[in-house]
Amino acid sequence: MMHKLQAGALAMMAGLMLTGCGTPGAPQPPSLNLPAPVTNLTASRAGNQVTLAWTMPKRNTDKLLLNNNLTARVCRKQGTGRCGAAGDLSFAPGVEGAFSETLPASLAAGQPRLLTYFVELRNRNGRSAGLSNAAHVLAGEAPAPVAGLTAEVRKQGVVLRWTPTAGLESSAVRLHRKLLNSPAAKPHEGLLTPPPEPVEQNLLVEAGAHSGHALDKNIHFGHSYEYRAQRVARVTVDGQTLELDGEVSAPVRVAALDQFPPAVPTDLAAVATVGEDGAETAIDLSWQPVTDADLAGYIVYRREAGKGGEAAWQRISPAEPLLPPAFHDNQVEPGHTYRYAVSALAQNGHASARSAEAEETVPNP
Repeated sequence: MMHKLQAGALAMMAGLMLTGCGTPGAPQPPSLNLPAPVTNLTASRAGNQVTLAWTMPKRNTDKLLLNNNLTARVCRKQGTGRCGAAGDLSFAPGVEGAFSETLPASLAAGQPRLLTYFVELRNRNGRSAGLSNAAHVLAGEAPAPVAGLTAEVRKQGVVLRWTPTAGLESSAVRLHRKLLNSPAAKPHEGLLTPPPEPVEQNLLVEAGAHSGHALDKNIHFGHSYEYRAQRVARVTVDGQTLELDGEVSAPVRVAALDQFPPAVPTDLAAVATVGEDGAETAIDLSWQPVTDADLAGYIVYRREAGKGGEAAWQRISPAEPLLPPAFHDNQVEPGHTYRYAVSALAQNGHASARSAEAEETVPNP
């Protein structure tokens, strides 16, 4: 009897071991291969053109890689209305998706109102896992386009002008700036070299936008730029503040060449000193420093007065520009009167006009 019980127990254990090793579990349902919904849809409007952008998913809702192109169905709706079809496109998994349309006349006119876009991704069987996140723009009449845009290089930067438009005093103007080219990097540039200038930048002009001018101070001489402009109105609809952007203007291009001299030195002063017992006789000059970033130094000029008319100006400073705002002139004679002037010199070789004169007479010992 005992042997029979032991044999039965062994048989049961063997059965349990067989069940736990290698036997398939419960069957899993087949994957529907539904593409994961888009989560980063954005929308922008310029004039009557609306542009959408998003990233296509790489995997389906079961976390498996997608292998085939997907249909991206775009729809839009006003308020709580039905989402009407706006277009169908095809994209590969993982790429950047984009869609652009010209608004129908009914949506491009009237008062500002909320317009919402969605993207729905469908597989080859036409099945979807749902709509993307909502992306909003404003329907309605867009602000008037910016007209007459011009650009002029000044020492302070690029001055941009456009035609003022009556009735749009509350709107801003967005300037789209694009870097066209820049000087080649110098061989000695290293870790302390500033980062390269961004290729594209947006500059929002609020103060002064209605008067039709702006100054872009953040340019670099030696670079070339392209500017476009569009009018921007901020509108609050259904508790959301959105931008209603006008059409982007035609571009203007400008080469920012540095052809400007530095500022003229000011407050030039001359003080004579007469030595005793054979010590040096001289005139010491000083002036306020020029703060231009591209300053290379200063040039000092002198002429002698009181001898049958004014003598011609002569450069008395060394061939290399002076770095400090001061000069010691020891080539003077007692009893003579001298007049001085100073120019600032930029690194581009352009010199400022001469400063106001300073006169000094060297007394007799």
